[in-house]
Amino acid sequence: MASSEALLLPVTYPQDPLSKSRSDRIPETSRRRPIKVLIAVFSSLILIALYVALTDTHEGSNDETATESRASLAGVSEKDNERFWRVSGRKRETFPWNDTMLSWQHTVFHFQPEKHWMNGPLFYKGWYHFFYQHNPYGTVWGNIVWGHAVSKDLIHWLYLPIAMVPDQWYDVNGVITGSATFLDDGSIVMLYTGITGEFVQVQNLAYPEDPSDPLLLKWVKFSGNPILLPPPGIGAKDFRDPTTAWKTSAGKWRIVIGSKINRTGVSLVYDTTDFKTYELLDTLLHQVPNTGEWECVDFYPVSKTEAIGLDTSVKGRDVKHVVKASMDDTRMDLYAIGTYFDSNATWIPDNPSIDVGISTALRYDYGTFYASKTFYDQNKGRRVLWGFTIESDTVAADQQKGWASVQTIPRTVVLDTKTGKNLILWPVEEIESLRLSSKRFNMTVGPGTVVPVDVGSASQLDIEAEFVIKKDDLEINLGDNSAVGYDEDFSCEANGGSTVRGALGPFGFSVLADQSLSEHTPVYFYVTKGKDSKLKTFFCTDNLRSTMANDVVTSIYGSLVPVLKGEKLTMRILVDHSMIEGFGQGGRTCITSRAYPTKAIYGATKLFLFNNAIDASVTASFTVWQMISAFLHPYFADDL
Repeated sequence: MASSEALLLPVTYPQDPLSKSRSDRIPETSRRRPIKVLIAVFSSLILIALYVALTDTHEGSNDETATESRASLAGVSEKDNERFWRVSGRKRETFPWNDTMLSWQHTVFHFQPEKHWMNGPLFYKGWYHFFYQHNPYGTVWGNIVWGHAVSKDLIHWLYLPIAMVPDQWYDVNGVITGSATFLDDGSIVMLYTGITGEFVQVQNLAYPEDPSDPLLLKWVKFSGNPILLPPPGIGAKDFRDPTTAWKTSAGKWRIVIGSKINRTGVSLVYDTTDFKTYELLDTLLHQVPNTGEWECVDFYPVSKTEAIGLDTSVKGRDVKHVVKASMDDTRMDLYAIGTYFDSNATWIPDNPSIDVGISTALRYDYGTFYASKTFYDQNKGRRVLWGFTIESDTVAADQQKGWASVQTIPRTVVLDTKTGKNLILWPVEEIESLRLSSKRFNMTVGPGTVVPVDVGSASQLDIEAEFVIKKDDLEINLGDNSAVGYDEDFSCEANGGSTVRGALGPFGFSVLADQSLSEHTPVYFYVTKGKDSKLKTFFCTDNLRSTMANDVVTSIYGSLVPVLKGEKLTMRILVDHSMIEGFGQGGRTCITSRAYPTKAIYGATKLFLFNNAIDASVTASFTVWQMISAFLHPYFADDL
């Protein structure tokens, strides 16, 4: 326990990269004029809350049995599967998990903390750094610190000491999401959201204590924190997750912070020259009605002509800009591609019918994927996406196994230059270094066929496949006299899954399957015919039968995937114990899912190829690699 006086005392640290003569006073935010759409009056209670005496820092508190969760009090996302059970009406009974089953669920080549709960990446002096929200005391949200890990290749990781802890009045209830920015001289500043003792979200500044340290082991919090308070009209719990800053044409730095005004999701824009004082612009970068709170907003450029990454500050004729927001209401990461206007700090989507946050919006990933963040990897000239996947089991199971949540494999992000309308996400090339033995297959499977694929144990796989529907079958089904009906309203989620048969699908692989297929997770294509007699292809994952346990949330995921003329149907699947990542058509559509089998574990895990179409044979040409484990362990000086 600490007194408020101790917490509020300004502390001076050396090596501030931001100015030669630093002021220790709390800076004020300047504004050109009030934002026209922000009409509510800023409650004086927020200001009172910022300076109220703190009575408890909650250090070491588990809070897993609290009647109201810490995440709920803080206004941030947390694991909550109760809503699913209420809406679905399905009966849930606790499954008797044992340690053998739970131990198998731990991934071996995905990043996750050594133990307990997890949620700004960067490349610095030869190391990739990953800072992540982490609860060192329990498997639920709470006691949030910044965990820290480093890697030379984004695959093998060393866990470093905790980077930042909630030890100041402005972040005592959590050091949550932040973003790093490289200044012109190569130094780093980090903006992050802190949660005060009264659960008010404020923005803060930190920087490395020793910029010459490639591991960035120690961080200094600016003595003038907080640098930003919730502005008038913005709720105390609706002001979080600052973006990486980018340079404006006027030479200023610009950031965006997600929020909401009533039910309108918004992205607030701030300009700064020193990262200590800020100007809140009178325009919003973007807003979309009826989308709720925007969190973890991301904004970055993509090349229209080349499959390369771009620094966040790049602008120009051959550049488009992406706005992505994590939807607090739906737990989905939605994005749109559009045009950025630097002069007035606004952005408009190319296609308003698929704008950020609406039901038809594009998603990075159509499965259990959330709170993602990209960074520009100047080491390899690429933009890399990190995503977070929560558990689909119970909190009780998380407590029993001692850990919860996993990061997806980092993915490169580029604009699809063939369509110009969507992004392509693909696992970083370094993951291929874990490929061990491989087998090549070429199989033709008739309608209603399931074929075992002899690869041995199938808990750790990388599968790349091409599918071709038999030409004669395709022509018959596309002909004027075809008995195949039109299916304009098909969706993966609503169609009933892989057991519902159509003329041209589903077909694909059943992963994490036992020998009898009592447990299996199909990843598949489903082809339908529209009223214009043109084919539409869907990429789906069905984990309704992934486990015999009845206390796990199981769903069908997927979406339409663009297939251009002359293209074969292609998919890639990464299987890592309870984690499945699927990539359709080179990454145009991605699906992350979790599976918790009770029988299809260890040596009993099998792989099957299936074709559940009614009227078509399919030829599959594919390679399956066994994957070795990545190297993830605590940092020791000798490791370097």
